[in-house]
Amino acid sequence: MEHDETGCQPPPEGPILCVNNCGFFGSAANMNMCSKCYKDLILKQEQAKLAASSIENIVNGSSSGNEQEPIVADAANVQTDLVEAKAISLPSINTSSSAEVAEPKTKEGPSRCSTCKKRVGLTGFKCRCGNLFCGSHRYSDKHDCPFDYRTAGRDAIAKANPVVKAEKLDRI
Repeated sequence: MEHDETGCQPPPEGPILCVNNCGFFGSAANMNMCSKCYKDLILKQEQAKLAASSIENIVNGSSSGNEQEPIVADAANVQTDLVEAKAISLPSINTSSSAEVAEPKTKEGPSRCSTCKKRVGLTGFKCRCGNLFCGSHRYSDKHDCPFDYRTAGRDAIAKANPVVKAEKLDRI
């Protein structure tokens, strides 16, 4: 009778299994689903809304500008409805690329050592100063590296080991 006075409902008899029968326990806050199944459901709903809005934009031929949701391309979204996502995202990419001016890409020459200009190809060594070097100039003392390793080391140590000061008096 106390639950009537407080407005709370009594807890369920025991744990509730997920309604998708995945083997995990669900909760009433997640519509009796486990957290993973609930997240998947929410993602599918968001993708359906995004698909509906993008189809309306394609059919209308212009964007209304009311709601533009960013397209999130992570592994979970790509795995679900892969064929539909490709079909929907391709027209939107084509419309955005036609609006932008395509810049011609300059052809990059062979990779060379910054010191002796020797061709290094795939065996070049990238230094922290940002340059590419051959095997004989890869060390910082061989190519007059402007990168300050001492301060970088100090900063890394300071970040990894923060200063902890104890209080001088014990609080009661």
